[in-house]
Amino acid sequence: MDSITKLTPDDAGAFVVSASHGGVSSGEFALAFPLGAVFFNDAGVGKDNAGIVALEMLQRKGVAAGTVSCTSARIGDSADMWSNGVISHVNAAARKLGLKPGANLRTMLIEIISR
Repeated sequence: MDSITKLTPDDAGAFVVSASHGGVSSGEFALAFPLGAVFFNDAGVGKDNAGIVALEMLQRKGVAAGTVSCTSARIGDSADMWSNGVISHVNAAARKLGLKPGANLRTMLIEIISR
């Protein structure tokens, strides 16, 4: 989805690829639903890690989360993230699933879901 604000209760348990930044407000939207995993755009990370702070917020609830590099996929364009996104950051829960920085997001998620 292009924006994490489009989440609905029907998304519970889903692996979500959102083209939103991984900041506090995105983390709050993601925490409103029990997701299987969620990915954001790192938005260049920014001052005080503002573009990836949601990863730690979600980790505290045990939700796998990560970001793709803004240099690999456009912010706000989930199709571009799915096609071209390269993982830039992951939390411990995502790392436990086998997700890792430097890998192609689509390839990794398909592999995990296929298990």
